[in-house]
Amino acid sequence: MKMNILVSIILLIATACSKKEAITRQQEGNNNHHEDKVVVSPSEVLDLTNWKLTLPVNTEHAGNPDEIKQPELNTYSSSDYFHTNEAGNAVVFRAQTGGATTSGSNFPRSELREMINDGKNPAAWSSSEGTHTLFIDQRVTHLPDVRKHIVIGQIHDADKYVIFFRLENRRLLVSVNGGDRVTLDDSYVPGTRFSVKLVVNNDQTRCYYNDELKYTFNGHFTDAYFKAGAYVQSSCRGAKKVEGESCYAYGEVEIFNVWTKHQY
Repeated sequence: MKMNILVSIILLIATACSKKEAITRQQEGNNNHHEDKVVVSPSEVLDLTNWKLTLPVNTEHAGNPDEIKQPELNTYSSSDYFHTNEAGNAVVFRAQTGGATTSGSNFPRSELREMINDGKNPAAWSSSEGTHTLFIDQRVTHLPDVRKHIVIGQIHDADKYVIFFRLENRRLLVSVNGGDRVTLDDSYVPGTRFSVKLVVNNDQTRCYYNDELKYTFNGHFTDAYFKAGAYVQSSCRGAKKVEGESCYAYGEVEIFNVWTKHQY
């Protein structure tokens, strides 16, 4: 009888130890899995060599508002305005309607501006010399609450924008400064991935949507550069205040790939 009781106690102790060891192994496995998870930086997803980033905030950092230039941009990430998505295959650009703005605009942005010489100097090219291309593979994931407008790619010259791609509610379009507005998709669903491309030569700007030529703009411009990101077209304050727009409303874009090419 005593022997049976002793055997039972030994079996209980062995079972408890086995369960404890199994739990410990599972916890260690979970911890190792967590440690193996790699946080990808934006520069590992996009080639940011010849870009600088403008943010919708004005802090003690250089720029008004803040500008992130090379080589800082190679390692820069912001959980609020510029970071990789959960899948690690795209970069999230976010700008809130109450954010800081550049001197020439009433609207905030988290946006890349084209540079040259490994990011040291601003790009400035002419529509009449060479061929200049911008390609963006992206999706719009969020719009401001009241004025649901956002610019998602553009050409700018020394003084003003020349042409840009923008989303207005569900209408995706090409807009020429003071000129044509051409619809690309009149029922865009947020979160839908698409590509746009601008090709400039001989004073013509050809606009592509999902690799299909949709519009050609004829016009000369100089000191030009490309831009890409989230440039919201709404504000909760200032000269362009939109009634009822919260300062916490925001626009957001995910970019999977962006590149420029210049051929002379």
